[in-house]
Amino acid sequence: MKKIIFALVLLSLSLFAQVKQEFASQKLLDSKIKIIDIRTPSEWRETGLLKGSIPIMFFNERGQYDIDAFLSKLNQYIKKDEEFALICRTGSRSSMLAPFLDTELGYKVINLRGGILYAIGNKLPIEVYKGH
Repeated sequence: MKKIIFALVLLSLSLFAQVKQEFASQKLLDSKIKIIDIRTPSEWRETGLLKGSIPIMFFNERGQYDIDAFLSKLNQYIKKDEEFALICRTGSRSSMLAPFLDTELGYKVINLRGGILYAIGNKLPIEVYKGH
């Protein structure tokens, strides 16, 4: 039940929040902004990661999540007042999570529209995922 309620909160926030939206670009990469890739390890292995991005899974392969585990890992890399970007496969998952992090938790989030597929299609630098 708790997960259903959270999913509804994510959905409603994504409909009404005004999170900054950008497409991945070389200019964004050159700015050295931290990019958090919220996809799954199998997706990271399949496509690689946008150069310099930090892989921290949010939704697993079954659509489940552990918000506390995610925030614990996120806070190892991001300061609460530091702007950062979220990326997923197409921008769908990140567009649900970004408003929650921004509006409910006070992080400064940019949602990367089009996700890793946009980045690959625009020939941005991709790194091989070196995790397990």
